Amino acid sequence: MLTVCELHKSFGPIQAVQGVSFTVNKGEVLGFLGPNGAGKTTTMRMITGFLPPSSGTAKICGHDIQEDPVGAKRCLGYLPENAPSYHAMTVTEFLTFIAEVRGFRGSDCRDRVEAAIVKSRLESVRNQTVETLSKGYRQRTCFAQAVLHDPPVLVMDEPTDGLDPNQKFVVRQMIRDMAAEKAIIISTHILEEVDAVCTRAIVIARGRIVANGTPAELRARAPNGRLEDVFRTLTMTEEVPRHV
Repeated sequence: MLTVCELHKSFGPIQAVQGVSFTVNKGEVLGFLGPNGAGKTTTMRMITGFLPPSSGTAKICGHDIQEDPVGAKRCLGYLPENAPSYHAMTVTEFLTFIAEVRGFRGSDCRDRVEAAIVKSRLESVRNQTVETLSKGYRQRTCFAQAVLHDPPVLVMDEPTDGLDPNQKFVVRQMIRDMAAEKAIIISTHILEEVDAVCTRAIVIARGRIVANGTPAELRARAPNGRLEDVFRTLTMTEEVPRHV
């Protein structure tokens, strides 16, 4: 459902992404892991059409994101990091606006908004303005706009970053509830996300994929079976200071 083909992105002399390729099929939740600055967000932005690649492309349900961006985005839900919203709107007003932008009208629009509110557990705050919401509810509101049109492919960039443990639990449960019917990719640097929701994980460092496998396969790469040790070995390049 999602195929990423040799994505490259350079910013002047800086090669932020270097030949990233992978696929995500229906029923998979792929964790896209890496330290800050590894190229995760740049890759997500190229996949979703918000940033043109230097070379390579992504196909969403067979639609090339560069050659057929409208067709590709119809099949795509995107939750960016620090997702924007209109703070003066209520939750219902904001989701209605998003539904209308996507072309839904009348009862179809109302049904889509209601389904997104229920799916995202927003019933208790539906009439509050976005600016009055807690960070967790605001994140859920942005999650709701990403799934409102029931896309087969869902891309989320750091969906639980900054949330408290209870808020993380709710967002992860929402992801698990949809996982069987969608191809989902989650960009994150939070390793516990792998155990919580992911069926497979890719590790990216310095713009390149350095590992791709199930959580069990990744753990098998460390003698003690600790995912954080595998991650550190694959991604840490800084020299450890010597003790004087």
